[in-house]
Amino acid sequence: MSTSPQLSRTLDGRTLVLAVDRKAQELAAALERHGARVERAPAMSTIPHVDDPALLELTRELIARPPRMLIALTGVGFRGWMEAAEAAGLAEELRSALGETEILARGPKARGAVQQAGLTTAWVAASETAAEIGEHLAGRDLAGVRVAVQHHGSGADGLDDLLAAHGAEALSLTVYRWGPSPDPEALRRSVLRAADGEIDAVVFTSAPGAEGWLEDAESAGALEGIAAQAGTGRLLLAAVGPVTAGPLTGRELPVLIAERGRLGSLVRTVVQHYEESP
Repeated sequence: MSTSPQLSRTLDGRTLVLAVDRKAQELAAALERHGARVERAPAMSTIPHVDDPALLELTRELIARPPRMLIALTGVGFRGWMEAAEAAGLAEELRSALGETEILARGPKARGAVQQAGLTTAWVAASETAAEIGEHLAGRDLAGVRVAVQHHGSGADGLDDLLAAHGAEALSLTVYRWGPSPDPEALRRSVLRAADGEIDAVVFTSAPGAEGWLEDAESAGALEGIAAQAGTGRLLLAAVGPVTAGPLTGRELPVLIAERGRLGSLVRTVVQHYEESP
């Protein structure tokens, strides 16, 4: 249990599963402060590319020929890129090379990482989605424009294809990728128990994590039971934002979505749900 001050007893007697890898400890502590019993069942793991030769080679290429535009999709990914450059002795050269680059950010987390690196964003997607970035770029003349894209782990955001369709020269930076669950037994236990009504809520903070948890549920033959439990309200499925909720809504599962895409908002949304529950 967390040693932090207790904030409420709203979640007393509730068992919540975190299908989360990154920031699981922080999220668990926040929920425990409201009395929750928290179990961790990460569906995916985050594997950094700090020592990836391909990433460093592309970094050197961008220093030699700076891009006219840079798209930062995640705060953790952008910071990871800067850390990789620092470790390779390239950080100052990279910051200097990007000084005149137009930087677009997918939301405030990415913008914060850009600012932390001593750089400035020209535009931020209010919805925190790659789709909004695509809409923003749709009317731009990108023919021949050199654009670097810092992808999230899965890289499946469609931006490279969109840029290529507009004639841009797209350069992909993958700073981290998604790996398998670090605890497959806990993952399998969580989907089976959720289907049997032994879990009160499952909390998701990334779309790949949600997809991985649901795929494990499907392979275990538990998805139908999970849908039944969620349909009656016995099981709460909660997501940090609409992008994370996508794999759940795509399977027509009811999902509670935090008002703002932040862990604090997610915790408040879950607590409020149970405060209002009979």
